[in-house]
Amino acid sequence: MKKQQLKETIDFLKLKGFQNPEIGIVLGTGLGLLINEIVIEQEVAYTDIPHFPNATVEFHSGKLVYGILSGKKVIVMSGRFHLYEGYNHWEVTYGIRTMEQLGINTLLISNAAGAINLSYKKGDIMLIDDHLNLQGNSPLAFAEVGEFGERFADMSEPYSKKINEVLKSIAKQNDIKLQEGVYAGVFGPQLETRAEYRMLQILEVDAVGMSTVPEVIVAKHLNLTCAAISVLTDECDPKNLAPVNIEEIIKIAGKAEPKMIILFKELIKEL
Repeated sequence: MKKQQLKETIDFLKLKGFQNPEIGIVLGTGLGLLINEIVIEQEVAYTDIPHFPNATVEFHSGKLVYGILSGKKVIVMSGRFHLYEGYNHWEVTYGIRTMEQLGINTLLISNAAGAINLSYKKGDIMLIDDHLNLQGNSPLAFAEVGEFGERFADMSEPYSKKINEVLKSIAKQNDIKLQEGVYAGVFGPQLETRAEYRMLQILEVDAVGMSTVPEVIVAKHLNLTCAAISVLTDECDPKNLAPVNIEEIIKIAGKAEPKMIILFKELIKEL
C-alpha cells in the first residue's frame, strides 16, 4: 500500500518535470528565502500532489520546487510537516521518501530552534552534530519498513562529518559564526516548561525543536548523506523564562537566514 502510494506520487512529479535532482532541501519555519536563489524550472503545491500531506502551519508555504542552485539540480520542500499537526510519522517523512525516489543523494535540512546551551544566543546558527529523539516514536516503526531499507538503521553518524567539515570551512571563509551541537526533537506544539528546559540542559542538549529528527532518521534509512542547520530564534533559560513571541521568532529567523543561505549555496557548489 505504502509503496503504491509513493509510486503514484513519483509518477505524477516526473510527468511534471521533476527529473533527476541531486540534492534535496527542507526549509524550516521562517526560512523560505532560499527559494529566491533558485532558477526555478517547476513548482507544484502540496495540495496538488497525490498522497502528499498539506502544510497547515503558518509561515510554511506548502510547495515543492525544482530547479538549479549553484549549478546543481535541487528539489526543495518549502514547508514541512510536523507530528504536532496531527500527522503520523509516515506522513511527516513522506517528502523525504519522495525526494529520494526522485533521485537525490544528499539532504540538507534547516529549522528554527530554541537555544538550550546558554552560551548560544538568538540569531546564532548551529550546525547539528547529533540529535536526541524525544518524540516518543520512530518513523521506521511500521510493518513494511523492510521494503524500503534495513529495519535496524545505523545511526552512528546521522549527520555527515564530511559535509559538516565543509560547512565549517565555508563559515570561516565568509566570517560567519557557526555554533555546533546536539539538537533535541520534541513533539510539541506547546513550548517547554522550566522543568523541561532544565532536563534538556542535564541531557547536554544545545538546541530544541519540533522537527528534523524523523526526517534525518528516514534519510539515514534510505542511505542519504545528510546535514542540518538550526537558526536559534530564542534563548531557553529556565531561570529567566519569558513568554515566547512567535512573531519575534520569525523576525529573528529572517535576520539570520542570509547566513544559512550562504552556507547552503557554497556547500552545494562543492558537492
